[in-house]
Amino acid sequence: MTETIESAARDDDRRPPLEARRRPRVHRAWIVAAVTFVTIIGGAAFNSLPGLLIDPLHTEFRWSRGEIGLAVSIDMALYGLTAPFAAALMDRFGIRRVVAAALTMVAAGALASVWMTASWQLMIYWGLLVGLGTGSMAMAFAATVTNRWFVARRGLVTGILTAAGASGQLVFLPLCAWIVDEHGWRPASVTVALAALVVVPFVCLLMRDHPADVGLAPYGGAYVAKPAPARGAARRTVKVLFKAARTGPFWLLAGTFAICGASTNGLIRTHFVPSAHDHGMPITAAASLLAVIGIFDVIGTIFSGWLTDRFDARRLLAVYYALRGISLLFLPMLMGPDVRPPMVFFIVFYGLDWVATVPPTLALCREQYGEDSAIVFGWVLASHQVGAAVVAFLGGVARDVFGSYDVVWYASGALCAVAALMSLVIRRVRESSAAVPSG
Repeated sequence: MTETIESAARDDDRRPPLEARRRPRVHRAWIVAAVTFVTIIGGAAFNSLPGLLIDPLHTEFRWSRGEIGLAVSIDMALYGLTAPFAAALMDRFGIRRVVAAALTMVAAGALASVWMTASWQLMIYWGLLVGLGTGSMAMAFAATVTNRWFVARRGLVTGILTAAGASGQLVFLPLCAWIVDEHGWRPASVTVALAALVVVPFVCLLMRDHPADVGLAPYGGAYVAKPAPARGAARRTVKVLFKAARTGPFWLLAGTFAICGASTNGLIRTHFVPSAHDHGMPITAAASLLAVIGIFDVIGTIFSGWLTDRFDARRLLAVYYALRGISLLFLPMLMGPDVRPPMVFFIVFYGLDWVATVPPTLALCREQYGEDSAIVFGWVLASHQVGAAVVAFLGGVARDVFGSYDVVWYASGALCAVAALMSLVIRRVRESSAAVPSG
């Protein structure tokens, strides 16, 4: 009898709390995902500005496009380099604290830029403050939320959260373009600062760090007790990097994602509007085209997440990069003062492919690196932003030197072809002796 009681007690110790056995009508994971979506939109508001402000800043301060591009490149590089450390900090201090602080930092940088008078201030406010803030809410944030709160539908949720950045672009690009055109660049900067601050209460009130905080199992999985806060976040982040860097898949993923960043954030998001303006297209019309990219990006990324749950992620990446490269080679021929059907076709086509690469890339990180995948993906994302930073800077320099962006479009198209080939070389875990075990 005593043994039976002791056995029952041990079973009770292994069971989740009573709340975890109840099945809510709407799983809390979807609420957390919704808050994450809104948060990424708020943080992404600032990413709508750089392409719109290159010409106004050049006109007002007489700064070269290379100088302005350097500030944008600092922002993009820090965005990427902060991401892996942010993922580890979320393990140490919790998602809510890190994200609330990041949003506040973005707002501070955007507001401070209103009073700048020198290009070094642009590099501090836009580059340093905003780069650190947005980097703490980068895709590693979405990866952390997905890994903790979801077991089923991870590919779909990754696609939805990745699309949040494009949704922010869709919401803020036309608005900011209109504000810049009608009232100048300073009110636009204040607008995105307020957008970041508005999201903070939602994070504090509705975000939860782990399903166990509310006595629930992750969506589609079994109850897991909340782990103790991980100390030594920076040490762990660097340790994971060195561990992953000994494997071939890491370098292939980092290389392909660097090209992804170069051909999206660094190229189109930063230089499409000024390039179109060079050909006589109004800024508002060019910004509206970028917003249309945002519409189809949402569709393409969610669909890519659905495909990632069903097909080989490596082949999906190869197809995405190949199609993107082909489209970029045609872009110089489509530029003109008016928005014509071929340009609309490019925008739709490119929008579907914009960040469709994220769900399969994250899936490959998860497959290769297990529990360390969020931090590894943060480092892969760092390479994405370094690639974006290089092209953001070199694109401005190329415009100053050649008087045209054509060479940048052609070079990026060729790089996408290289990325397609690299994607096919990545080996599956079961075939790769170099894969890093989780834990």
